[in-house]
Amino acid sequence: MYNRQMETLPKGELRALQGERLRQVLKRVYENVPAYRAKMEAARVTPQDIKGADDIYKLPFTVKQDLRDGYPFGMFAAPRSEIVRLHASSGTTGKLTVVGYTRHDIEVWSELMARALAAVGATRDSMIHIAYGYGLFTGGLGAHYGAEKLGATAVPVSSGNTKRQIMLLKDFEADILCCTPSYALYIAEEIRKESLSISDFKLKAGVFGAEPWSEAMRAEIEEKLGISAYDIYGLSEIMGPGVSIECEHKAGGHIWEDHFIAEVIDPDTLEPLDYGKEGELVITTITKEGIPMIRYRTRDITTLLEEPCKCGRTHVRMKRVLGRTDDMLIIRGVNIFPSQIENVIAGISGVEPFYQLVVDRVEGADILEVQVEVSQALFSDQVKKIEAVKQLLEREIYSALGLSVKVTLCDPDSLPRSEGKSKRVIDKRKF
Repeated sequence: MYNRQMETLPKGELRALQGERLRQVLKRVYENVPAYRAKMEAARVTPQDIKGADDIYKLPFTVKQDLRDGYPFGMFAAPRSEIVRLHASSGTTGKLTVVGYTRHDIEVWSELMARALAAVGATRDSMIHIAYGYGLFTGGLGAHYGAEKLGATAVPVSSGNTKRQIMLLKDFEADILCCTPSYALYIAEEIRKESLSISDFKLKAGVFGAEPWSEAMRAEIEEKLGISAYDIYGLSEIMGPGVSIECEHKAGGHIWEDHFIAEVIDPDTLEPLDYGKEGELVITTITKEGIPMIRYRTRDITTLLEEPCKCGRTHVRMKRVLGRTDDMLIIRGVNIFPSQIENVIAGISGVEPFYQLVVDRVEGADILEVQVEVSQALFSDQVKKIEAVKQLLEREIYSALGLSVKVTLCDPDSLPRSEGKSKRVIDKRKF
């Protein structure tokens, strides 16, 4: 552990600390952010009404549109003179969501990323290859500062130029790889094409995030790269990567509760749900100075787990994100997340883990086409075997989802690859 005292803080002390820090951050936003003050006045609640962390449900939610409405700096709770860095995330529509960090915020982020890297086995002797994008995206610099805080060696490769990535992974003998899970698979594929063996590398672990991925995809990455793959979670509005991380037991990501209060709500009724119930993750930042987030609706679907972890950390855990409420597809009344189909694909021999979902509407009916690449071996095989795999996929997807789909088997290397977040869904419907 990087900070054993805080990572193993008894539950009662952790909850008391959350309450104290929550009251401080509420005072900060109430006095410095007109949008928060207006929200709280509309909800008829003041900072004085919040006596502890258990009162958090009295507070109004914050959503991404609030940041867009306040673009660029309307949600900042610190003066511009104290903001030392800006990051921003681009949505599919609308303006960027801009976030600002004070010196204190950067220090906190660095420590939490150091905790995350330590949790997956990184040490001061580690060589950490960072293939997340650098720039306004938080991934690259978040991992970079965490590696340096830990005392390890950061290799700031950024994304792209995969042949060079492979050369540096081999020559620098990196033991930790940080990138999106889809890019990790792409790297593994390119290693195979270069006729290299995983024994030519010193990789031991991978820290993968920035997009939903399945247990089946984890198994595929671990097999092809010969590593232990860990899920990291974060988002720009809250901090960046490092909000939670899996430990060696891979039983959910530990959310650092000394800096965040996590809830799960029903996305339709907005009512809080108990531990163990699946719903939308809501996070409140309780130490952030630049742009605190109060009950921020992440849109990510997960489950919170309260039971103690074997690793000794006391912080609440979150299950792997199933998907986003705004990424969920509704096809003929059935709710579908891409990760559910990914799980099925990973269990079928003869196909690769590269796929795309194409949704269309024909004569008023929604149609889902699942495009999947075949393996080189199957591509060279008999047509009858290829047809059998296609039919098997259609049956297994129907069994998993209760929905009939059209499966199209594509040639090897024909579907687009991503060096960042992968785009899995093409929705052609006109709403």
